[in-house]
Order: sequence, then C-alpha cells, then structure tokens
Amino acid sequence: MILPPSVDCAGAGCAQVLLTPDPVAKLMTARAVARGWRLGKLAHRFDAAMPDRPARPDKPELLPPNRMPKRGKIGSDRARIAMLHALAHIEFVAIDLAFDLIGRFGAQFPPEFTGEWMQVGAEEAMHFALLDRRLRQLGSFYGALPAHDGLWQAASETAHDALARLAIVPMVLEARALDITPATAARFEGAGDAPSARMLNRIMEDEIHHVSAGTSWFRHAANRLGVDPANHYQILVKRHFRGSLKPPFNDSARRQAGLTREFYSPLAQ
Repeated sequence: MILPPSVDCAGAGCAQVLLTPDPVAKLMTARAVARGWRLGKLAHRFDAAMPDRPARPDKPELLPPNRMPKRGKIGSDRARIAMLHALAHIEFVAIDLAFDLIGRFGAQFPPEFTGEWMQVGAEEAMHFALLDRRLRQLGSFYGALPAHDGLWQAASETAHDALARLAIVPMVLEARALDITPATAARFEGAGDAPSARMLNRIMEDEIHHVSAGTSWFRHAANRLGVDPANHYQILVKRHFRGSLKPPFNDSARRQAGLTREFYSPLAQ
C-alpha cells in the first residue's frame, strides 16, 4: 500500500491507521506506516489530531462484556473458532492501541520510542493476519461472531497520560496475555489443533517484546519525572484499571520482559 501525500509525518500516519475501518486495509496501512517510518519517509512530528475512537467495520457486532456468548470448552470446533475469533479481535484493537500510543504521545519521547512502537504495531497487524487466516482455514473469518466492546476502554481512560497508557496497556493487559497464553496453547494442543497452538506460542514471543517495550519506556519516563517506577506503576493501576490483577502470574515471561514482581505483586488479589 502507498501512503497518500498527506501522510508525511508519524502523527498523520498513526491517525490514518485509526481512521481505516476495514480490517485488511487497516493492517496494510499499519504495515505501510511502519515501513515509511523505518525508511525515513515520515517526519518525527505529531500535529495530527487522534480520534477518540477508531473507525470500525460493520462486522463483528460489538457487545458489552456481559452480553458476550459463552465459548465453551476448546475441545469442540465451535469453541476453538470462538476463542480464535476473540483473540483476533484483541489483536485488531491492539493495532490501534499501538498507533494511538505513538500519535498521542510520541512528541513526549525521542524518535526511538516511535520506532519501537511502530514495530509493535506492525507485529500486531501480523498477529491479526495469522489469526484471521487460521479462522478461514477452519471455515470461519473475523467478523463472523460478536466481539467484546470493552477493549478500547483502556485507551479512553488513559488518553491524557502517557505513563498511565504504558502502565495499563502493555504492563497490565498485554502482561496478562503472557500469563494465560501458555495454558491456552496447551488446550489447543490437547484438542488436536497443533497449528493453532504453534501460532499462539509464536505470537507470545512477540508479546514478550511488547511488554518489554512498555516496561522500559515506563521506566524511562518515570525516571525522567524523578518518581520510583514500581510505586508509580501501582498508583496508576489503582487509579485507571477497573479490574484486578489476579494470579497465577507467568513470572518467568514477565521477568524476561523486565516486568519484575516488585511492580505487580503488591497489587495481586
């Protein structure tokens, strides 16, 4: 995909991703913006207004969490498709979360921040493509089932605070994926779906990098403010996260990402 002439800076590129509703077009735009940055074609400038909500396709139907149908056990084809569809929606929203982070807060950080989160956004697009392809192999597709409409809530809640956004999205939500993905992959393996299990394990390798990026830039910003990173993280999570941090935690994967127990153990319920 060739970016339009109006997309001449990182901020405009990020806004373009969020304003693209079609899933295939969104992932192609994400890849094109990340490539444009990598090739030095986009200025480190952030004067484009970021939308309050991204554009969304007509399907899937977005429902509140309490109206989402139960998925059942992964042993059935129907339940495995429902789980993969839910994960595809998470990755679809994650594309927007990565580019919104850049477009909204990139001016507060050095260009290396933009470069790292451009890579994250491109990886989220790749994850969505993998999951949608697997759904099609199983006779379904993204949009065939309803999806959870609460995922953008974290972005709305932290739209005016870069540290809060880093604390909640990569360091809470994506860190939770590190906790649950190994068991989810094992259930797919146990159901005889080795291709899906391998795909989930492959995605998790990238998610470790995403949590690492969030943690390292959170530390960078906290140190610049002169506050203790772990303590400030706990303050922000209590203030902005409406759920709770529940064990068991994948301490090994979290530690690999630099998210050590001093951050999250005091918050565990």
